[in-house]
Amino acid sequence: MPIASDPATEPVPEYAAWRKGVAGVLAKARKVDAAELPDEPETLLTETTYDGLAVAPLYTRRDERPEPPLPGTFPFVRGVDAHRDVHRGWFVSGRVRDADPAAANRRILAGLENGLSALWLSVGAHGVPVAELGAALNGLLFDLAPITLDAGTEVGAAAEALFAALDGYQAADRTAIRVALAAAPLTDEFAGITGVTLDDAVALARTAAARPETVRAITVDGTAFHDAGASEAQELGAAVAAGLEYLRALTAAGTDIADALGQLEFRLAATDDQFATIAKFRAGRTLWARVAHVSGAPGFGGAPQHAVTSAAMMARRDPWVNLLRTTLAAFGAGVGGADTVTVLPFDSALPAGELGVSQNFADRMARNTQLLLLEESHLGHVHDPGAGSWYIEDHTAQLAEAAWAFMREIEAAGGYRAALAAGLLAERIGATRAAREADIAHRRFAVTGVNEFPNLAEAALSEQAREPGRVARYGAAFEALRDRSDVYLAANGARPQALLVPLGRVAEHNVRVTFIANLLASGGIESVNPGPLELDGIAAAAKESGASIAVLCGSDARYAEQAGEAVRALKSAGVRTVLLAGSAKAVAGVEDQPDGYLAAKIDAVAALSGLLEKVGA
Repeated sequence: MPIASDPATEPVPEYAAWRKGVAGVLAKARKVDAAELPDEPETLLTETTYDGLAVAPLYTRRDERPEPPLPGTFPFVRGVDAHRDVHRGWFVSGRVRDADPAAANRRILAGLENGLSALWLSVGAHGVPVAELGAALNGLLFDLAPITLDAGTEVGAAAEALFAALDGYQAADRTAIRVALAAAPLTDEFAGITGVTLDDAVALARTAAARPETVRAITVDGTAFHDAGASEAQELGAAVAAGLEYLRALTAAGTDIADALGQLEFRLAATDDQFATIAKFRAGRTLWARVAHVSGAPGFGGAPQHAVTSAAMMARRDPWVNLLRTTLAAFGAGVGGADTVTVLPFDSALPAGELGVSQNFADRMARNTQLLLLEESHLGHVHDPGAGSWYIEDHTAQLAEAAWAFMREIEAAGGYRAALAAGLLAERIGATRAAREADIAHRRFAVTGVNEFPNLAEAALSEQAREPGRVARYGAAFEALRDRSDVYLAANGARPQALLVPLGRVAEHNVRVTFIANLLASGGIESVNPGPLELDGIAAAAKESGASIAVLCGSDARYAEQAGEAVRALKSAGVRTVLLAGSAKAVAGVEDQPDGYLAAKIDAVAALSGLLEKVGA
């Protein structure tokens, strides 16, 4: 039986009663005696993250940690700026990728007039030509709207063009002009992106440090790791290791450590796991503050954080659900203290125009996601609102420790570049990606609209939209199945189908019918449900459907009585594959066995892929 807490030392007197209640519920659910449960039965409800961190079912004063220092104070866990404008909150950033400078200028000014307070501007090959940058920025109030560049290999030339525009701009306080040039050679190399060299980035940083404005030349882009499948601790640990590599390169070139720290900012992914996101940004500031302290400049450890909603979590199927994902992500980033937040448009995983909506509409929805959080929910009015939450404080501390341990592993391998060359980063992150993909395939990790609650009636995607991308998107394996279904639909005029065979009363089969219809739809297979069937009506239903696959759905008791005869009826009607919703033990004594079983714990991707192969998809 659970051990009772000592009332004299127990900080939460009600905890023992809660634990007893947990034991009672678990004993009933598991059909065991409460005495068979562990002394602390609540541990059976603990979840474990991909970093091996424990998330308890309940947090109380028993989990209380020392209160962290106030915002603006080392180690900056509660935020870098103690005087952030509570009416503004974080900077609301929007991406501008127009190649035409006039169009880019119109989009910039319209965005700023309608709620944006920061810009992320593509320059060069995928945006405004470098020579036209000044025209694109015409009318911009640089001291009110921070600007981040995305210029790839042309970042040096883009910086010169931007500095020329700044030289002609009048401002009372030039330090109020914030610019991120966003050179990212180390993380670009991990992502396989062609960018500037580390030497070029160092030279650019030395130029930026001499400017009167607040210019940071280098972005430590943690989203490169996240997009490859990294966990939260791996993203943070690898980002800190890359940051250390930049500091070494800068100081080796003669830059003072304080100036070197002033040339870095961090870009991190925000996911729809809101508490993990809150903890990530808080832990990230703690880690970098520790680096600055060890480097002898603790007061310069407050590097800005740019949050970008996760590209990996974005789905191509039922993409409107992405609006919910990005709302949660923006909430987590904002509450976690990110300085700037960019919400990716809900259709960002698809080619432009795929859904028939305009870019202006998608951009407006992304912008308004943040404005609702700031102006209606007033999230920016409180610094670090998660502070004091037993769960958030505990998870922040655990995550910081795990990320620091990963950074030390990278350092032990010779530093970031050595670990990258040796494949250590790819190996560790690849293992996490594989674990997550296995969870998604087994539907332990739900991707709404993809492996759970799919909308099979939505329009087929174009061939361009079916092309795989660089990002390890969570729903990619199931979406590949749906792509095969789309191709089959185009060739045959109908989707692959499977006949559902409900046995017995509705109360007996309804749960499994719903489960199977949802499962099949996640693989692009349409369910044909004729309603409850008697044994003598199964063959006729099978012939009428024309389906070559059928799934028996009923209770285990009903299977014991009728499954064998149902299998014979289906086979005699020409059905080639007969499956059963449930496990093999339900028909252990039945003579005519089904060809397979569809249960909650199966590898759904493998099972559905096999069914598509059977119908030629």
